[in-house]
Amino acid sequence: MTTDRFLLYGTRVVEAEPVRLSAGLLSADFVNGNLRTIRHGGVEVLRAIAYIVRDRDWGTYEPALSDLVIEQHDDSFSARYSARCEGTDGSRLGFDARIEGHADGRLAFDVSALPESDFETNRCGFCILHPISGLAGSPVRVEHTDGRVVDTKLPLLIDPWQPFKDMRAITHQVRPGVSAECRMDGDTFEMEDQRNWSDASYKTYVRPLELPWPYVLPAGQTNRQTIALRITDDGQSSAAAAGAEPVRVEPGEAGSKLPELGVVIYPEDVEAALGKLPLLSQLGPQQLLLHYDPTRGHGLDALRAHAALASAFSAATTLECVVACDGDLDAELSAVAAMVRQAGLRLDAIAVSPSVDRQSTPPGSAWPACPALEDVYAAARRAFPGIRLGGGMFSYFTELNRKRVPAAQLDFITHCTCPIVHAADDLSVMQSLEALPFITQSTRAIFGAKPYRIGPSTIAMRQNPYGGATKDNPDGQRIAMANRDPRHVGLFAAAWTIGYAARVVPAELELLTLSSFAGSFGVLARAGDAIEEGTPRPIFHAVKGLAALAGQTHIAARSSDENRVAVLAGRSSTGAITAWLANVTPHDVPIDASELVGEAAGPVTVWGEAGERTLVPDAVPGRFTMPPYAIARIG
Repeated sequence: MTTDRFLLYGTRVVEAEPVRLSAGLLSADFVNGNLRTIRHGGVEVLRAIAYIVRDRDWGTYEPALSDLVIEQHDDSFSARYSARCEGTDGSRLGFDARIEGHADGRLAFDVSALPESDFETNRCGFCILHPISGLAGSPVRVEHTDGRVVDTKLPLLIDPWQPFKDMRAITHQVRPGVSAECRMDGDTFEMEDQRNWSDASYKTYVRPLELPWPYVLPAGQTNRQTIALRITDDGQSSAAAAGAEPVRVEPGEAGSKLPELGVVIYPEDVEAALGKLPLLSQLGPQQLLLHYDPTRGHGLDALRAHAALASAFSAATTLECVVACDGDLDAELSAVAAMVRQAGLRLDAIAVSPSVDRQSTPPGSAWPACPALEDVYAAARRAFPGIRLGGGMFSYFTELNRKRVPAAQLDFITHCTCPIVHAADDLSVMQSLEALPFITQSTRAIFGAKPYRIGPSTIAMRQNPYGGATKDNPDGQRIAMANRDPRHVGLFAAAWTIGYAARVVPAELELLTLSSFAGSFGVLARAGDAIEEGTPRPIFHAVKGLAALAGQTHIAARSSDENRVAVLAGRSSTGAITAWLANVTPHDVPIDASELVGEAAGPVTVWGEAGERTLVPDAVPGRFTMPPYAIARIG
C-alpha cells in the first residue's frame, strides 16, 4: 500500500533524505549541510553537529547549499559545500564547509563564514548536541579556554543555567572501552541543558549568552570555526545490535491514579465548540481550561462565551488568567472576579500568571519589572476565595525552572512544553519525548508532592517567550516556533500525544492538557485538512483514549524500545486493563504484546493510515505490526 504522507504529517512536503556517511565503526547522517545521529559501532555518540545562523528573534535561517560534493571511501568520507543566508534587510552571509571522517574514529567539521555586508545575528556558529539517554548524570571531563581540565558530571536534574562555560573540549564515555572527545576551536563555547525546552540533548554552542545580542558580523571579516571529534576505542568493545526485532510490550506494577484530561478553550473557539457538543461529549475531557488574557482584549464577552460552554458541557473548569500587573493587583483581580460573576461563569479553579512572565529571561539579561509573586497570589486568593488557586508558568518549564514560584501559596503548580523551540524536523519532535521524564523529575525535585498540572502542550507554539511573536506558517511547513504545525493534523500528532502521556504520567499529575477542542490546536478538522471539516482528526482518538483512562490505576507497562513504541496502561475499578500503544517512528514496527493481551479484556484496535481496524485476538494473539505513527488500543 502506498503511504499517503498527508495522512501521516498533514503535509506532502518531504523532509530531506539523510545521506549515511560511514567509515569503519563511525557513521553519521548528513542532512541539509549538517550532521545528525553520529554513531560509533551503532551507539549514538553525538546527536548533532550543526552550523547554525539565527536572526534577532532566534529564528533559524535555512541556507541554500551549492557546490555540494560527497565522497565515500572504505576508510573515510568527506563532504564539502557552500551556502548563503540572506537577512530581511538585504544583508548576506556566505560560508564554506568541509566535513571529514575516518575509520580510526576522527571526525572534523570546519566552516569559514564571510559576511558580504554587515550581518546582524543572535548566533552564528556551531551547536553540538550530546544525547541524554544513558548520559544524564554521567562523568565528563571538561577542558576550559584557560587550559584548566575539570572532571565533573552532566547534570541529572535539569540545570536552569549553563552547567559549563568557557569550554574548549568535553570528553565522555560512549560505552565501556569507548570514549569521545569533542574539541571546539574558533570562539568561546558554553553548554546549556536543552531539556529545559524538552529537547533531548545537552547543547554546546558558540558565543556566551552573557555577551550582547543581537550582534553584528562586520562585512569582509572571515570567521572560522572547527569541531573535531576523536573517538578512542580500546579494541575490546563490540558493535551494538540493530533494533529490527519486535518491540515487546509487557504489563508492570500498579501505581497511582492516571490524571484527568483537559482541553484548552480559547474565547474565539467557543462558538465552534458549542456547535459540536456531541463530539465534545464523545471526547470526554474531565476539565475545560478556559483561557483569558486581558492584554489581548479579553473581557466580559470572553467570559460570557466561556460561561455558555461551561453551562452546556458538564466538566470541571479552570480559568487560565493572565494578570496584566499594570496597576493595583487587588483592583485588577477583583475586576476579573466581578466579571466572572456577571458572566455567570462557574469555576472550580483559577491559575494566574503575570503577563511579563511569559517572556523568557536568558542568562545575562535583566529580569523585567514584575510585582512579587507572593503579592500576585495573595490578591488572587482574595479575589477568588473558596476555589483552588494555581500558578507556575503559562510558558514552558524553562521559565519555571529559572523563576521558581512560591508554591506554598498555591494549590497546584502548572507549566507547558513545546517541542519546536529549537528544531522542527520530525526526528527532533519525536525525540523531545525523551526529555519529558527529566522535566517531571526536576519539577518534583523543586516542588515536592505539590499537585502538578502540565499543559496545554502542543506541537505548535501558542506563544513565543524567546522573541517578539510566534512564526506565522500559512503554507504549513515544518518551522521552529511556528503558531501552526501541519503534523497536528496527521497521525504524527496522535502518536506524539500518546507518547507524551506515557512519559509524564509516572509523575502523578492531576491534570494533563494536550490539545484544544476546536481551532488550530484542536482535535477537529479545519478547512484544508485531508478530512471533512469538523470531523475528528487522528489526535481526537488519542485524546479520547487518554480521557477514558482518567482515574484508573496506572499500570507501569514496559516497552522494550521506547524510541520505537510508547505504551500507557490503566486498570479500571473492575480490574480490566486497557493499554494504548504508539509507533513513534516513520516505519512499520512489529509488536509482541502477548503478555499484555493476555491480561487485557477485549480486542486490539489500530488507527493507522488505513483508518481504524480491529484485530481478532484469537487469530493475532498479541503479535501484530503497527504502521508508521499508528496508535493502538488493547482491551
